[in-house]
Amino acid sequence: MQNAIRNFLFGSVVAVALAACGGESASGTASSSGESTGQKVVMGLDDSFPPMGFRNEKNELVGFDIDMAREAAKRAGLNVELKPIDWSAKESELNSKRVDMLWNGLTITPQRQQQLLLSKPYMDNYQIIVVRPDSVINTKADLNGKIVAVQDGSSAVDAVEADQNTAKSFKELKKYADNVTALMDVSAKRVDALVVDEVVGRYYVSKKLNEYKVLGDNFGTEQYAVAFRKDDQALEQKIQGALDSMKADGTSAKIATKWFGKDIIK
Repeated sequence: MQNAIRNFLFGSVVAVALAACGGESASGTASSSGESTGQKVVMGLDDSFPPMGFRNEKNELVGFDIDMAREAAKRAGLNVELKPIDWSAKESELNSKRVDMLWNGLTITPQRQQQLLLSKPYMDNYQIIVVRPDSVINTKADLNGKIVAVQDGSSAVDAVEADQNTAKSFKELKKYADNVTALMDVSAKRVDALVVDEVVGRYYVSKKLNEYKVLGDNFGTEQYAVAFRKDDQALEQKIQGALDSMKADGTSAKIATKWFGKDIIK
């Protein structure tokens, strides 16, 4: 899923590690802050995946998963170092102990469940349907005879095509190089709807709430988790405990609303 999303996001970025705070890293070296309180854990991420993790105009690492990780680490008494990595080699980075956990919109799959130690799902990523506020489209069935946009090569394409009956009812399934252009065409009435990953779609919709609405209906879901090495149950338990407490006291919901305009935490 992530590879498809990243195709349209912000171009190439410089993979430079940001030491968020002190202690020792996975490699045993000190972080740039010089602090030494608490165990240091290195978090591997892709820094070109907004809104989960990316660089802002000041070249600072920001995003939903980064906010979640920092809060969880604080509650667990840990110091987290953010380390951008080659996401296509994330399993190797983790198992070679260059990072201690992977946290950046990681989709749960049967293969990853066998190879990695995963947290409980913390988010459902639906394939949502975005339309204009004045649209008569309210359900998937209303897409009959309509022009529907998707990002070419994205998981939205697979999700739509898997629902054969609905897909056959479209006037056209129009594929775009990126979702930003597709959203512009929704506004301009060149297409009737866009099917897109919720984490991406809600991020952009939250910036222009008057231009779009998200339907209650969708084209399916996938789940996100944090990944650890199989033998690192201690770290997984600390992070899971922090995530549980963040959900219970509403902190996760606040972070989600900040980035997506809505609480979409599982």
